[in-house]
Amino acid sequence: MEKIVRPESMARITTPELANAFIEEQIKEVREQVGDKKVLLALSGGVDSSVVAALLIKAIGKQLVCVHVNHGLLRKGEPEQVVKVFRDEMDANLVYVDAVDRFLDKLAGVAAPEEKRKIIGAEFIRVFEEEARKQEGIEFLAQGTIYPDILESDGVKAHHNVGGLPEDLQFGLVEPVKLLFKDEVRVVGEALGLPHGMVYRQPFPGPGLGVRCLGAITRDRLEAVRESDAILREEFAKNGLEGKVWQYFTAIPDIKSVGVKDYKRTDAWPVIIRAVNTTDAMTATIEEVPYELLKHITNRITTEVEGVNRVLFDLTPKPSGTIEWE
Repeated sequence: MEKIVRPESMARITTPELANAFIEEQIKEVREQVGDKKVLLALSGGVDSSVVAALLIKAIGKQLVCVHVNHGLLRKGEPEQVVKVFRDEMDANLVYVDAVDRFLDKLAGVAAPEEKRKIIGAEFIRVFEEEARKQEGIEFLAQGTIYPDILESDGVKAHHNVGGLPEDLQFGLVEPVKLLFKDEVRVVGEALGLPHGMVYRQPFPGPGLGVRCLGAITRDRLEAVRESDAILREEFAKNGLEGKVWQYFTAIPDIKSVGVKDYKRTDAWPVIIRAVNTTDAMTATIEEVPYELLKHITNRITTEVEGVNRVLFDLTPKPSGTIEWE
């Protein structure tokens, strides 16, 4: 298999000028590679796939077919943002697939984290394969492979977005950011005009909220995770913690406790807040969120989110805890 090594002479992309030079170089290379053929891209809305999409739209326009699969496990507003940015603002050739019921039906009653991951990954490949077969003239598959993916796979190309497609769909690969580190991808994304919030989106697990709705996923608890997460993100942004804290999110376990609302007993879920800082994700420390802000967030979540009566703050560093709960 082909080994890919970043040239020692390659300058780090740290400025808009260097990013623009990189973009122009990649546009030329992509046009030479692709010619007049079509390219397929699984557009998740994450940093890497979004930057690749924006770059390829600039290079080959409607020859790029973006497929965005909404599996129901994205954060609040993310599917809508993908459609707005790429279809409405960039005039992308975007295929939007509403597969929410399909994924959640497959996940019903499945509590084991690894089993959930396998179901989500396998079902995504099946949905993407179905959409790929509907397209005509596709000869290339674009992917958001970045250099750490290659390093982690011992120098061999890492097909981290869409692996496992059937043999007859083994397209040629277009990987324009494969020699970049994540911080460089972000600089390129800004130079391409992507929204700051999309370019600097915090890390998000592949299975999405599926591993933050702890245990067997139910639609009502999944919605509570989505809504509480949106409140947390909104309050962190308002209070200057967005960009300062590496990763923050909510999770809801499959347990209930007694509470009180409107002078009546309730039987409802707790929401767990996790806010961590790290440089390499191998270890992590806890962000010291101001107590007054935590009280305010707690009040909002318990008041605004259906089915919730408690808020907990996770004080566990890594080790001994991992960053995600599942």
